[in-house]
Amino acid sequence: MARRCELTGKGVLTGNNVSHSNIKTRRRWLPNLNQVTLLSDSLGRSFSFRISAAALRTVDHRGGLDAFLIKARDEELSPRALKVKREVEKAAAEKAAS
Repeated sequence: MARRCELTGKGVLTGNNVSHSNIKTRRRWLPNLNQVTLLSDSLGRSFSFRISAAALRTVDHRGGLDAFLIKARDEELSPRALKVKREVEKAAAEKAAS
């Protein structure tokens, strides 16, 4: 399983550990990923995602999964999240038409 946030695309960063004597060794910074279940208001069902803690705060700040997905860029979303976004947009369009 990839160490990548499904909603923001945040992934692993690499760099160097630098010792006191200035010896450099490679290291990795891993994102803080959590398995969460988010509820879609427009679809009335829940979806399970592996997202970063920062993404979870952003989803809460924007007012839920639907609002986050509508505002999110397609390039950042995983294929699963992109599919959910299309369903949310379709449901919103049907609601606006009626």
